[in-house]
Amino acid sequence: MKGMRHLFAAGVMASLICVKGAAAQTGQPAKPTPEHERLAFFVGKWTAEGEVKPGPMGPGGKMTSSDNCEWFDGHYSVICHSEGTTPMGPSKSLGILSYNPEEKVYTYYGTDNSGMTMSSVPKGTYKDGTWTYLDQGTMGGKPYKSRVIIKQVSPTSYNFKMDVQGADGKWLPMMESMNKKQ
Repeated sequence: MKGMRHLFAAGVMASLICVKGAAAQTGQPAKPTPEHERLAFFVGKWTAEGEVKPGPMGPGGKMTSSDNCEWFDGHYSVICHSEGTTPMGPSKSLGILSYNPEEKVYTYYGTDNSGMTMSSVPKGTYKDGTWTYLDQGTMGGKPYKSRVIIKQVSPTSYNFKMDVQGADGKWLPMMESMNKKQ
């Protein structure tokens, strides 16, 4: 009986190895699409200077950041580590930019040291050098909608603008910055 178990276990292992080998031979992983490659614009070291408007996210004032953005393995996503200052103090954040070919939208996930998390995965589009992301979520128990517009000014700079939609449906500015590649 003991010999039968070893024989069965060896058969299962051989089957698994064959299945993995066959899978590796039948298909290659998908290659990044041109939309994924468009994210190369964000790869590099960036600095930003701008202004946060007073509102539901806190007091207004100047903001700065230094961002280091690099490709994640496979070239499907760009990972950005940021450090800076805001009107509420020092800031550290992590952001992930990617493209979802199933939905044909750009995505963003972010979190920072203030407890902010954009986990609803804002959906974005790209047209003529402008990235537009729309998001909705809850802040302080109240629903909100936000919009981020990133306008490429040159291969080494972009303007960033974040708006939130008020109860009247109008977009109100929350933050603006000028970002330059080092």
